[in-house]
Amino acid sequence: MTAKPTGLIFDSRFLEHDTGLALVSATVPADSVWEPQPHAASPHLVGRAYRLLGRTGVLARLAEFPAREATIAELERVHTPEHVRHIRDVCLAGGGEAGEFAPASPETYPVARLAAGGALAGVDAVLSGAARNVYGLLRPPGHHAMPDRAMGFCYFNNVAIAARYAQDRHGLRRVAILDWDVHHGNGTQTAFYDDPSVLFISLHQDDWYPTGMGAVEQTGVGEGAGFTINVPLPPGTGNAGYLAAIERIVAPALRRFAPELLIVSAGQDPSGVDPLARMAVSADGFRTMATMTAELADEICGGRLLACHEGGYSEGYAPVCTWAVVEGLSGIRTPYEDPYDAWLGGMPCGVEVGPAGAAIDRAIATHGAQWGLG
Repeated sequence: MTAKPTGLIFDSRFLEHDTGLALVSATVPADSVWEPQPHAASPHLVGRAYRLLGRTGVLARLAEFPAREATIAELERVHTPEHVRHIRDVCLAGGGEAGEFAPASPETYPVARLAAGGALAGVDAVLSGAARNVYGLLRPPGHHAMPDRAMGFCYFNNVAIAARYAQDRHGLRRVAILDWDVHHGNGTQTAFYDDPSVLFISLHQDDWYPTGMGAVEQTGVGEGAGFTINVPLPPGTGNAGYLAAIERIVAPALRRFAPELLIVSAGQDPSGVDPLARMAVSADGFRTMATMTAELADEICGGRLLACHEGGYSEGYAPVCTWAVVEGLSGIRTPYEDPYDAWLGGMPCGVEVGPAGAAIDRAIATHGAQWGLG
């Protein structure tokens, strides 16, 4: 019997969301000596990743699924009606700042709906059995989007909307979300903070963005107490620290929770050359993380895994790390090697865990009894 393929969701319309120039450019006169630069979340990043998948031959071995626009009702399972109207109105008025670090163009509203709908198409693909797992190469990202406001380059929370859709449309009782983006998924945490039907696990750089979010003590409230697991990691954690966090925290918690679907907020901004982070993960580290996560999904929920693209801001390296993630999810290994590997010193996965070990121990001390961590 032929194995199910890994799926990919990408739409060229994702590139129409225009983030403009770098944030500082908005405060600098046009005739200034300071030369403008592209915004960190420019369209080039996702476009380069898609083209790299094609050039390496990975794309030809994936099953591509079309995105669709999420409906207003689907957005409003996570976001307030006022927030959805605000994003629409800002874009209809020609664009502008839709929230904190959330520049919008006229195209942003339909493209953000398309990104959210792309995540829903990914849910349909994995739950229907059309794909073993799916990578949603989506833009704009979503995990910072709060129920009532945009922030951090995010407008609608793709993974949160996907989790609710899986429950509403497909009748799932338990969904797990693993977020390895370097920045804390504050919007996702907020959406499910009192909900025991969604387990949220975040591996992120300690108190980076947004400040004050993602502390190990933030564990959920009410019936959701303990169903938010934050693992704030120190700068420089590297491959070994992330892999140890997956082995010691993510894997046992997922096994005990037994989700029917695993969603990953896959930000490649923990990379060793990302301009917005300091975590030193290499492409090989990302490939191994993705492989481990796909194998966990195979073990726990029949392989049903949807990874949604989040951050990653190195124009040269973020696409390489995304390619490595897709290789890890699919089991495809092409003959190409990480072009940054020698410059990064190899950063082998077997190095010492170092200071990340103490951070992992703190998370285990907080959640060990509930989730069988040790």
